[in-house]
Amino acid sequence: MHPTRKAVVTAAALLVMATAGCEPGAGTTASHRSSSKPGCPTALAGAKQAVKKAEEANAPWRGPTTGPEAVHGKTVVYIAQTLTNPGVAGVAQGVQEAAKIVGWRTRTIDGQGTPSGIRAAFKQAIRLKPDGIVISGFDPGMAAEEVKKANSAGIPLIGWHATAAPGPSRDPELFSNITSRVEDVAKISADWIIARSNGRAGVVLFTDSSIPFAKRKSELIKKELATCSGTKLLSYTNIPIPQASSRSIKEVRSLLSRFGRKWTHSAAINDLYFRHAAPALRAAGKDGAGAPFNIGAGDGDPSAFQRVNGKEFQAATVPEPLSEQGWQIIDEFNRAFAGAPDSGYVAPVHIATAANSGGALSWDSEGYRQAYRKIWGD
Repeated sequence: MHPTRKAVVTAAALLVMATAGCEPGAGTTASHRSSSKPGCPTALAGAKQAVKKAEEANAPWRGPTTGPEAVHGKTVVYIAQTLTNPGVAGVAQGVQEAAKIVGWRTRTIDGQGTPSGIRAAFKQAIRLKPDGIVISGFDPGMAAEEVKKANSAGIPLIGWHATAAPGPSRDPELFSNITSRVEDVAKISADWIIARSNGRAGVVLFTDSSIPFAKRKSELIKKELATCSGTKLLSYTNIPIPQASSRSIKEVRSLLSRFGRKWTHSAAINDLYFRHAAPALRAAGKDGAGAPFNIGAGDGDPSAFQRVNGKEFQAATVPEPLSEQGWQIIDEFNRAFAGAPDSGYVAPVHIATAANSGGALSWDSEGYRQAYRKIWGD
């Protein structure tokens, strides 16, 4: 656990059921049965075992320990989907920190959370003629023409949450995409709800269907929740991340009005939703440490840890190691510049709660900085 890491800043309620969700802003409903017995003994046992493992506080470094020494004099441009997304901003800080170690220049451009803003940011990045470009938090298809121009110019592209899977991509052409495995994050988030509720939950889920990675994550959460017959999906609500601040409060008020005490648990593809849901829950007289018990299936930014540690309308987060992934991006670029293959590393899944965080505001594997500095010859 790294209490000292300083990552820069980033709900859906998810009730467990296999019913199909609805798109923009609407939700499906189902009655929630209560029972003193768990509704899914086998699924519940598996969920509790998985959650126990994921809540282990210490995670020694299992990433790369060898690779090319650092090349020098490089420039990297980081295109952020929006810097209001704490996960995107946290990785940007990690990139900047690691770049200083190897003596590289960095530039961050904010895409403002809109397709036009992202395309404009990408155009600006190409005009700067950098050695590498980071595509952070958005679908490269939003700037398909610019991606092709960068490919044609021989500029390596590395994504963060840019495609559904970690590692290299041919279409779009990325040297690597840095992310945890969405399957692992989705499964453990749903398992936490199943385990926390003892197999009986009424869930609300927030997603952003404009981002393929996020939409797939929420669909996988739904699928895992459906393994437990005692969980019910109350609402599956689509709110684009850039609109979370303007729409979440109204949506939460509506959910409280519709479901009342049936709403016991929530999941969101990003912790950011709970930041904006909290005022509505507080105004409704809800206890920050009580139901609905909320888990963020990413990204584990400092504000999410503050809510979790303070028991303020968020009980858990499945954090990405944001700073560590920023360092990994620099290491992957260094491999690209040296003509080496990508590292193939994917960070392990983890659940952070008030009980295991130790008051930290982030989570990373132990020893990643030392490992990368040794690889780079620093």
